[in-house]
Amino acid sequence: MTHPTTVRRFGVALAALTLATTACTSSGGEAETQSNSAAPEDTAPAELVITPDDGTEQLEPNSPIQVTAENGVITDVQVDQVVPSEAGVEGGEAAEDPLEMTGRLSEDETEWTSDWALTPGAEVVVTATAANAAGEETELVHEFTTLPATPGMKLELASNFPTSGDTVGVGMPVVINFDLPVTNKEQVENSMEVTAEQDIDGAWNWVSDQMAVFRTEEYWEPYQNVTVDLHLAGVEASEGVYGARNYQIDFEVGRELIATQHVPDHEMEITIDGELERTIEVSNGMGTTRAYTTTTGTHVFMERYRHLTMDSATLGVPADSPGGYRVDVQYAIRTSNSGEFIHEADYNPNIGSANTSHGCTNMRSEDARWMFENILMGDILDTTGTDRQIEWNNGWGYWEKSWDEWLEGSVTGEPQTTDGSGTPGSVFGETE
Repeated sequence: MTHPTTVRRFGVALAALTLATTACTSSGGEAETQSNSAAPEDTAPAELVITPDDGTEQLEPNSPIQVTAENGVITDVQVDQVVPSEAGVEGGEAAEDPLEMTGRLSEDETEWTSDWALTPGAEVVVTATAANAAGEETELVHEFTTLPATPGMKLELASNFPTSGDTVGVGMPVVINFDLPVTNKEQVENSMEVTAEQDIDGAWNWVSDQMAVFRTEEYWEPYQNVTVDLHLAGVEASEGVYGARNYQIDFEVGRELIATQHVPDHEMEITIDGELERTIEVSNGMGTTRAYTTTTGTHVFMERYRHLTMDSATLGVPADSPGGYRVDVQYAIRTSNSGEFIHEADYNPNIGSANTSHGCTNMRSEDARWMFENILMGDILDTTGTDRQIEWNNGWGYWEKSWDEWLEGSVTGEPQTTDGSGTPGSVFGETE
């Protein structure tokens, strides 16, 4: 949602409390008297119009709020939303909304439109204030309710990576998994805003109807904070399915760690902030089959395990068949969803001299432990030298797409800059 001019910011209260009307007031009786005494007698008061109408019931949550002023300019808009407690829910107050409602104010400051949808099942109070040329204020309050989301048709997060508080590598994507399929992808995409301390262009892609991924044009700059605001409340994700609430994810990008390996060379180099940190002898896939070939391309380190059982049955090869295996390893870090890990393999005598693994990157225990203790989710592994390319949607292989290809995969087709300027389009769809 782009913000072309001044944006009025105001809090949205979500709590299971009795609705209390809050109103903006002038700075005080004395100041108001002074302003009035200086006003020309023929100065008309400002007039305000708020949409939706006062007293509206069961408003569709993905409806915008609009405020217009005549004979003056809009000086403040405040929106308060309260979701009453469900009857019989023990001690269950609704969680406070982590996000503010924002709006776009026209250049002449006479029109204001909300940026985001409204929370389903909420009691809403909109308080608008305008001032005429003499500084005299006019206030208008509208109260209305929004349509509640139908049980079983509430869009919520199933999981997300990273999570708040994580420190990640410079290649980290933002991965959002929804609990229900999304068909109105453009509205949902426009509800998800990413801001960072260092400005960079990024875009969302849909890996499936339930999975959206944000990737930047280039790697994140290291040592910065990133915030993901998911303004999902009230967005119609598909027919009759509305976002239940808003979410905020805060994470930190740490140092820049890049691991590189050319498979025929049997070694991996680790650089941190551009400086060589460690050289590790390895053994990669034997390459006798596609499944046993280490993939070339840009990998992003994913989850890690202190202990892990590697079982060829997960690839469709029984452990007791020719070429099958089942082995317990330590210090395993995933680099794809097709079964590739870097891990300890002291049982492999060919580390540093030959590629004899089943596709994983084998290391001696000391090196694997160092990797386990120093790698962050989102760090980069660049691999070359094999005839199998990692697919862009295999694990977090999203860097396999060029920026132009990635941007083409966005439903909006436009980049989102992380400078807080908003998302490319509207969350309201055809209702705006």
